[in-house]
Amino acid sequence: MNLDRLRAALLRRPASAEPVVETGAETQALVAASVLFPIVLREGGPTVLLTQRTEHLRDHAGQISFPGGRAEPGDLSPEYTALREAEEEIGLASRHVEVAGFLPEYRTVTGYRITPVVGFLTPPFTLRPDSSEVAEVFEVPLAFLLDPANHQRRSREYQGTTRYFFAMPYGRHYIWGATAGIIVSLARAMAALE
Repeated sequence: MNLDRLRAALLRRPASAEPVVETGAETQALVAASVLFPIVLREGGPTVLLTQRTEHLRDHAGQISFPGGRAEPGDLSPEYTALREAEEEIGLASRHVEVAGFLPEYRTVTGYRITPVVGFLTPPFTLRPDSSEVAEVFEVPLAFLLDPANHQRRSREYQGTTRYFFAMPYGRHYIWGATAGIIVSLARAMAALE
């Protein structure tokens, strides 16, 4: 994986390009949120650190997600929000994250406008997942996630409308929705450089 090419595919500042929009999302007032798209620089090749949310959460229970969440009034930037949330959810200290850039804002049908913040993590680092929010932290090879052959297009009924989304089954994990959509956004940005 060429990290310089990956950097070249990213935005230098958040929300400076057309957002990626899920079906129906453009008609709502949306809540600002940020996620950290953490790429772990492993010797065997880069991986992406993901979480599985606990089953008892009100929103997106049990789903696979990036560390992140809604912006709070004191947050200074989308980058600040993503790093704060990553520290709260999985205990990842911001000093271990090199922010590489941003992906276009991702707007969801569930009412969020998410700024993806792409960061590189160089081991070793220690994680302390918050057991009230995170059931599991795991890594998936970046090459698997960026391969279009692994991007399945699915549909589901949501509030009387057919909603289309991407899914990427990986072992026992089912990556879908906004998380998969953000991954596809990076894959397409990198493919556009070819």
